[in-house]
Amino acid sequence: MAFRNRRAAALPAKLSRSWLLVNAANPELFAPSLASEADSVIFDMEAAVPDDQKSQARDAVVNALSTGMTAWVRVNGIDTEYWADDLAALSEAPGLRGIMLAMTEKPEQVTLSAMRLRAGTPVLALIESALGIENATAIASAPGTFRLAFGVNDFRKDTGVSDDPLALAYARGKLVVASRVGKLPGAIDGPPPAGSTAEIVTNETKVTASMGMTGKLSLSSDHVDGINAALAPSSDEMSWAMELLEAHAAGASVGDGSYLPRLARAQKIADLADSYGLWNA
Repeated sequence: MAFRNRRAAALPAKLSRSWLLVNAANPELFAPSLASEADSVIFDMEAAVPDDQKSQARDAVVNALSTGMTAWVRVNGIDTEYWADDLAALSEAPGLRGIMLAMTEKPEQVTLSAMRLRAGTPVLALIESALGIENATAIASAPGTFRLAFGVNDFRKDTGVSDDPLALAYARGKLVVASRVGKLPGAIDGPPPAGSTAEIVTNETKVTASMGMTGKLSLSSDHVDGINAALAPSSDEMSWAMELLEAHAAGASVGDGSYLPRLARAQKIADLADSYGLWNA
């Protein structure tokens, strides 16, 4: 049995910043990943696992989720031969927190996947193609969709765009707007490249935040701290929020039309700081 990081275990998935992908073919990585500072952990049965190891990896995941571990699982796309077996195996796994559906391109793919799992199991729709981006609003509104995630590398392969933030801005913006229209938590961005330095992780995650995305995938536990920090309220934001909330509690007057929006933002920052355990960090 592995013990989940207590802070991360208590954090609602709608607020998760870092989503750590763990190769399901290497079950020895499950326990240390769950003990890490990653807000959410995803056992990856799709891209990380060769075809001839799919069955073995699936068995390892089900065993882990049946013996005390809790995690999300990335399942294979609905057009693959593995999708149905993945969902059948996970449907009774007590530790399943939700699934990430690879290569989501249509809203019905999310709903059909959700219908094969226990009622209420959330689905992260991983959007990795031009068709998925164009259908993002419909996918966000589909029954079963919990959050949208951006599969950057496969999207680049599909479209031929570079990794320049400007080249990816349309796709990221589409996921952000679709998430808002579908009344979902913020969209989840793709991961920093494997082997990225701390500086690269921070800079990449600042782009994520600037686009309005509130989560980011990660391929390494070494990147988690940088992602968490860049997607959390800064010390300056927390100081500003505390001062405004204290002044309001002491009877500060409204003053102008921007006061109530600023007060709401201050309360949101305070709530996030509390959820992320930052007040006493």
